[in-house]
Amino acid sequence: MGYRIAIVGATGNVGREVLTILAERGFPADEVVPLASRRSQGTEISFGDKVLKVRSLDAHDFGETDIAIMSAGGSISTEWAPKIAAKGCVVIDNSSAWRYDPDVPLIVPEVNADAVEGFRKKNIIANPNCSTAQLVVALKPLHDKATIKRAVVSTYQSVSGGGKDAMDELFNQTRAVFVADPIEPEKFTKRIAFNCIPHIDAFMDSGDTKEEWKVNAETKKILDPKIKVTCTAVRVPVFVSHSEAVNLEFENELSADEAREILRQSPGCLVVDKREDGGYVTPYEAAGEDATYISRIREDPTVDNGLNIWVVSDNLRKGAALNTVQIAELLVNRGLLDKRQAA
Repeated sequence: MGYRIAIVGATGNVGREVLTILAERGFPADEVVPLASRRSQGTEISFGDKVLKVRSLDAHDFGETDIAIMSAGGSISTEWAPKIAAKGCVVIDNSSAWRYDPDVPLIVPEVNADAVEGFRKKNIIANPNCSTAQLVVALKPLHDKATIKRAVVSTYQSVSGGGKDAMDELFNQTRAVFVADPIEPEKFTKRIAFNCIPHIDAFMDSGDTKEEWKVNAETKKILDPKIKVTCTAVRVPVFVSHSEAVNLEFENELSADEAREILRQSPGCLVVDKREDGGYVTPYEAAGEDATYISRIREDPTVDNGLNIWVVSDNLRKGAALNTVQIAELLVNRGLLDKRQAA
């Protein structure tokens, strides 16, 4: 018997990707219900070889749903996740609303799968920030081997992390450049076409942006609270896939060759690291793929036990939709769903 799954925010970039991945991976679902606001009710949306009609979130009975995957933003999650969870439905949330709650596990299955057991406290599981998810997949096996003391992360984040409006803005601004039309930033604080913006999310009193703070706080929660993390997050004119230049300092010695071999054998990682023209992965190649790609693995001679790596992954997949589906699979495979909830 399969499970009943609801996708909240099904018409957005991530919601659509969740539906695609559920179908691709053959998730054991007897029923998949796409949900959104009333204004999207009746919209047709693809699920494998089927076409589903979007239903209204506020009219759905979650008492008959096993898992709700939420990709509708923080305010919706803050309001709805506790209501849904109270009905006995397990919530897997993509927003930042529950990531820092000590009673809500923050899960990347390749990294801290055992922590998923803690979902019973609130019946909610949080999905990390897209830039954090790919980062910890690459860091986990290296940390296990040599213990990371400090990580300096510079992100190069695609506009899809800002949603459909952000993608449209890059497209429209790029076209405007070629036809000499005026450019007025709307979603972004400055022009994004042929530009880089070192500003993602709101500024904090420390001078960091909220995005940079998220990478720090989430890496500590998922991987190890002792790791010192500093981040600079930059939005770049790329449609899909986030890239990260990561400088690592370890407690113990770890050569580039050892790191390369460890990463080749690690779940979720795919090493493409040839010291030649094109011997590395770019965001374009990672788009549409499930793996976290690691390239440019080399020793840093400026610190003891230092390494540099380049990490690239599709932020709509591993950074969001794929990771939530993997969490749902984790619940099923470990038998953690209440049997009375099975359809």
